[in-house]
Amino acid sequence: MEHRKVMILGTGPAGYTAAIYSARANLEPLVIEGDEPGGQLTLTTEIENFPGFIDGIMGPELMDNMKKQAERFGAEFQRGRATSVDFSTKPLRVTVDKDKEYTADAVILATGASAKMLGIPGESDLIGRGVSTCATCDGFFFRNKRVIVVGGGDSAMEEATFLTKFASEVTIVHRRNELRASKVMQERARANEKIKWVLNVTTEEVKSDGNKVTGLQVVDNDTGERRVIEADGVFVAIGHRPNTEFLNGQVVTDEVGYIVTQGATSQTSVEAVFACGDVMDARYRQAITAAGSGCKAAMDVEKYLEGSMTHDWSMAEKV
Repeated sequence: MEHRKVMILGTGPAGYTAAIYSARANLEPLVIEGDEPGGQLTLTTEIENFPGFIDGIMGPELMDNMKKQAERFGAEFQRGRATSVDFSTKPLRVTVDKDKEYTADAVILATGASAKMLGIPGESDLIGRGVSTCATCDGFFFRNKRVIVVGGGDSAMEEATFLTKFASEVTIVHRRNELRASKVMQERARANEKIKWVLNVTTEEVKSDGNKVTGLQVVDNDTGERRVIEADGVFVAIGHRPNTEFLNGQVVTDEVGYIVTQGATSQTSVEAVFACGDVMDARYRQAITAAGSGCKAAMDVEKYLEGSMTHDWSMAEKV
């Protein structure tokens, strides 16, 4: 069983930044890259809102640069996925791909959150070419174009309202006649003249011209009639799922599964376990905020290992 000072589970902006900072602190971190090395940004195209890149940068390139920067300072990367953990003993135990076991003095959880997808033909093939799960990230690219938002909750209403700043027309598509969104969010969306509604339909396929999105095929739940809603983009807004299943309840999470941290720190309910990025942030979910939280996690780990961090380890009993 191999022992490490620090293990970082997950990559993306949070995991990579945590790796950079902990490596520079001579903590020799081992980073387990996860199923999707680089995280959700490897599925995007151009990123224009990450500070320091005047003309933007491609998502995969940004992630590759972060990884190389961490490697420069001595971070070690291993392909694989953390499949289980045991945080009840010291040192902490982590199992990777069900057969490789490690122990660590501290663990940083940066496993992110996965956008829930529709699971229909054309969807995964067109991510970054008209299909998106983040209006804040990609809305700018749809200036004066027609877009569709799929979903009926608060996040869908928020995404649709945000997209009206850029798009010429936004169509909200939902599988029921009733929306799950709060009354306030519904009223705000219905009052926006740019927003149209297609309710009580089932999504069947994202249409394309072979290169980019051209529309969304739906079927009326009452009549069975099929039609294609023409659009330049499809935003899937049916929620996110934090990647915390492998923790098996050993760290305090909220009702959805996002890890709960103490105050402004990255400290979880378990001593020596810290969290950063989208796995603990259900609100912002931006590359820059994830990177910032990765920095905090690494700095917290450094202070913890040197014995200068105070922590209320009874938080688990209070939540």
